[in-house]
Amino acid sequence: MKKNFVQKIANWGNYPVVTKNIRTADTLSAIRSFVEQHNEVIARGNGRCYGDAALAENIFSTARLNKFINFDRINGIIECESGVLLADVLDLIIKQGYFLYVTPGTKFITVGGAIASDVHGKNHHSEGCFSDYLISFKLMIEDGSVHNCSESENAQLFWSTIGGMGLTGIILSAVFKLRNIETAYIRQESIKAENLDQIFSLFEESDSWTYNVAWIDCLQTGNRIGRSILMRGEHATRNEIDAKKRETPYVIKERLLPSVPGYLPSVLLNRFTVKLFNKLYYAQQRQKKTENIVDYERFFFPLDAVGNWNRIYGKKGFIQYQMVIPKEHGRQGMQEILSAIAESGNGSFLAVLKLFGKNNPFAYNSFPMEGYTLALDFKVNLQLPTLVAQLDTIVEKYGGRIYLTKDSMSKNSLTNYLRNVENPKFVSLQHKRILNSTITSQTTHGTNSKRNRQ
Repeated sequence: MKKNFVQKIANWGNYPVVTKNIRTADTLSAIRSFVEQHNEVIARGNGRCYGDAALAENIFSTARLNKFINFDRINGIIECESGVLLADVLDLIIKQGYFLYVTPGTKFITVGGAIASDVHGKNHHSEGCFSDYLISFKLMIEDGSVHNCSESENAQLFWSTIGGMGLTGIILSAVFKLRNIETAYIRQESIKAENLDQIFSLFEESDSWTYNVAWIDCLQTGNRIGRSILMRGEHATRNEIDAKKRETPYVIKERLLPSVPGYLPSVLLNRFTVKLFNKLYYAQQRQKKTENIVDYERFFFPLDAVGNWNRIYGKKGFIQYQMVIPKEHGRQGMQEILSAIAESGNGSFLAVLKLFGKNNPFAYNSFPMEGYTLALDFKVNLQLPTLVAQLDTIVEKYGGRIYLTKDSMSKNSLTNYLRNVENPKFVSLQHKRILNSTITSQTTHGTNSKRNRQ
């Protein structure tokens, strides 16, 4: 980090790029001093959120809050500082026969980020969000004091911080539960679906599986719209893996991971290359259904297998658009969303469909609601704001909303759902953008109303 603390910075989507004040520390006195001396502060973990959520005028990096505090191996409970990566947690716990209850699609986020975003995974329909296994955390608030927060202690701070996008304070450490596993492998089934009707039926039929996720071809039209492959999985038992793997059931084969060396020309990503990729990806599975045993890295974190994969979108960066549409409107909503994307030609290599279960009503700032959620990557170009506005209109029509962890340009009426987080000390660029958009919208609406009355 530069000595003058001011530098260019962006989150994983490399959009937007801003020049802001960034500091880090690992002592309470230094963190408290930073909070006391600055306004518009936000905590930032590993920068794996996509848009402007972890950016602010003054950023506190939790990079040095990277220590484990306690590991109860008997009861499967771990305590660590907020800057510890889920990757580091997994490295520690898997060899002890434990796994995370909930993990997103990358292991390179921090524990603090997992709480602030209340991340979900492929098992939301069966096991909820990260917060469902969170016991407590320590939070520094605006006056520099530190509060232990749990369901029974400072409960309002506890629930407002979960999914609160860092707007209530700086999470310093956390205690959470782990799940038992017998091996580091997943028993996986992959099933091809020819269209939306088939993939929706497969999700319904797979409700008893712990993990469900589908890759979807976002450029298909007509009767093939929604062509996809459902991957469902369970933690494999010792009896389900072969004899060789049973010798070291918690150790998976190390592989040399490639990395994108620099930003690629954005012209390489276009309608034709995405369409070709989708065609090859769908065709690689020749049978309607396959069954196999894969290690947890391949099942949970396929994108982590390529270092700096975000650079394939070029220097202008990309956004990840993730929305949820209530279950009763899921079929129609996804039909319209995918039709709009195919018509626009803005294809996405990554297009992931999942089915959320019921939300936890106490975790009122969490993104998931019962329904279908779709996540797509789009490179930033001149046409993108028009497409996002078009998709937002469809999402709003069916009562859905946008995942704040990935938002950078969606309309405020889909992103202003946070409650009990207003605090002038902790303000992100994202929150300012949403608030300013809300004020502008209200002013415009008011002006129009007056004009209409005249």
